[in-house]
Amino acid sequence: MTQIRLGKTEIITNRNGFGALPIQRISFEEADALIMKAYENGISFFDTARFYTDSEEKLGRSLCDRGLRDKVFLASKTMCKTAEEFRRQLNQTLTNLKTDYLDLYQFHNPDFCPKPGDGTGLYEAMLSAKEQGKIRHIGITNHRLAVAHEAIDSGLYETLQFPFSYLASEEDAALVEKCLQADMGFIAMKAMSGGLITRADAAYAFISRYDNVLPIWGVQRTEELDRFLDCDKNPPVLDEEMEAFITEERRQLAGEFCRGCGYCMPCPVGIKINDCARMSLMIRRAPTSVYMDEAHQADMEQIENCLHCGQCASKCPYGLDTPSLLRRNLEDYRQQLKEQGL
Repeated sequence: MTQIRLGKTEIITNRNGFGALPIQRISFEEADALIMKAYENGISFFDTARFYTDSEEKLGRSLCDRGLRDKVFLASKTMCKTAEEFRRQLNQTLTNLKTDYLDLYQFHNPDFCPKPGDGTGLYEAMLSAKEQGKIRHIGITNHRLAVAHEAIDSGLYETLQFPFSYLASEEDAALVEKCLQADMGFIAMKAMSGGLITRADAAYAFISRYDNVLPIWGVQRTEELDRFLDCDKNPPVLDEEMEAFITEERRQLAGEFCRGCGYCMPCPVGIKINDCARMSLMIRRAPTSVYMDEAHQADMEQIENCLHCGQCASKCPYGLDTPSLLRRNLEDYRQQLKEQGL
């Protein structure tokens, strides 16, 4: 079992972290089976968020109700805007998880780096919670390079959670090295690039190059979890064949593409932006039947109702021209339907 040290937190955990965003889409019974299988196979780091609807509750029932609290590391996040909201969300998270402390609490993708004296009171609230024993370590998650660099440079944070996979840029990789030098834990979200990466062994082998990176794999099905458990038991080798595969993947997915983070949502006219804006890529990486059924066709046609209000583009952490991306995806989707005779 491969272990990793999460920087100055001194948290030592299995190389496979459990990303609990997807379990909000399944029942409590299904989530319980998945969580317990992960735990029983050595996974000890579980990452969730107040924003992930009932995800916290599901982890609490599975782990803490069984008396396993001291055997796992629980991390959550807050998208709060005020100190009062911070305290309210933290208390709700602790209630949901059925614990009196979090191993790691993270500011969830803020558009700035919270610091003492910045006028928001957010970092002061985080410090107060730590002094009260409600949290043990302070982290931040982000999708913006500038905010990530500022967080590392500030020395205020013990962990950074940032998108990282074999599709990452050189600038992203530089963040990993910078965290290593600062002895700051690096948690890799989107290690499967929101579903664009389809080979768990390649994703795992690439991440394994970095001794200071803890990937949190988002899983909602047993077969997905099994792939990562198998990688832990039989570590894949990044050989010439796999290197060639990754190189081709990067070539195919180069340029502007939606990562599916969802920060552009909700759309005022109900467009499922984080699905529709990357449909051209998805339909080429899965059987036709998966994305060309009537439900997906209806979702894609909703793009015609776009108001061009600019809300989605203004909220995209990657600076994408989202309305134009949606239009291109719709046109390509229609062409693919035509070629498939649908």
